Amino acid sequence: MIIGVPTEIKNNENRVGLTPEGVLELTKRGHTVYIQDGAGLGSGIPNSNYENVGGHILPTIEDVYAKAEMIVKVKEPIESEYDLIKEDQLLFTYFHFASHRPLTEAMMRRKAVCLAYETVESHDRSLPLLIPMSEVAGRMATQQGAKYLEKPQKGRGILLGGVPGVRPAKVLVLGGGIVGTQATKMAAGLGADVTLLDINLNRLRELENIMPANVTTLFSSELTIRKLIKTHDLIIGAVLIPGAKAPNLITREMLKEMKPGTVIVDVAVDQGGCVETCRPTTHADPVFIIDDVVHYCVANMPGAVPYTSTIALNNATLPYTIQLANKGWKQACKENKELKLGLNMVKGEICYKAVSDTFDLPYTNVDTFLD
Repeated sequence: MIIGVPTEIKNNENRVGLTPEGVLELTKRGHTVYIQDGAGLGSGIPNSNYENVGGHILPTIEDVYAKAEMIVKVKEPIESEYDLIKEDQLLFTYFHFASHRPLTEAMMRRKAVCLAYETVESHDRSLPLLIPMSEVAGRMATQQGAKYLEKPQKGRGILLGGVPGVRPAKVLVLGGGIVGTQATKMAAGLGADVTLLDINLNRLRELENIMPANVTTLFSSELTIRKLIKTHDLIIGAVLIPGAKAPNLITREMLKEMKPGTVIVDVAVDQGGCVETCRPTTHADPVFIIDDVVHYCVANMPGAVPYTSTIALNNATLPYTIQLANKGWKQACKENKELKLGLNMVKGEICYKAVSDTFDLPYTNVDTFLD
């Protein structure tokens, strides 16, 4: 198969779809890999590292899309890439369709085969290609939250862990999944007073057993959230419904109940956000303020630490990339139910129910394309 790796062009996105280690595994199996000139530089990978393992460098993004049968990247295509995508071309990347109708409609027009990292699902219902970036984003959420609590950043001016004789900051984490767990670990490790909410009692029991004494677990409800936001300094939104839009747990009117300088980090922003006032921001302009509440809503948080993120992502995606390259998307998805669940769109038709439901668009059962 001919595989293409374009340079990521989303704002301040420095990750890359394949590392040299991944390219070597593909080339030694007889596949051809084209990498756009400089695609790895943001992650500290020069062109020569790819060439040394059999990769080929192409000068432009247009060249990569034109030659490749499968595109392997990190973030969803942006508008300038839409017209480069060919009919029947396989795109293996994060899409988060439910948060962006224009992207969904563009991929329908291009009649591409869209296999989304975030909906590849293991037999235990875990999301193996979302987990590594969720781990990074969860840890970064606390790191960024601590930064924006500083007064020069318009925060409350409170140190997350406090000091002897001064109370630490209070951190509220919405969701006990991968993001929420990692955010909680970081906040607790820095000495904050952390409250973690979830609606899964079994998950709360697990977390209660592994978290330190400065973490309180509570069952999540609207009333509980309304009470807690009045007293907490940093709120981290970490709610995920696979492939679907995140629910709004904090509404616009609830902001008025928060203390001035409270910071919200909404990690669910790439799925529409779990805070009503959330809108995607960039690393270049990461925050905005509504009702004296600081909102940090960067949609590609792991892109700020590309060395760590690129390696972590490739560790997870490469086995699936090899399957797709060796067998083609149709046969690979027939044989591997995890990959099958990653199919969101085939030849202009939506085959992931949560996406069709979000936009009230026609749904086609994925098995239709695998017979």
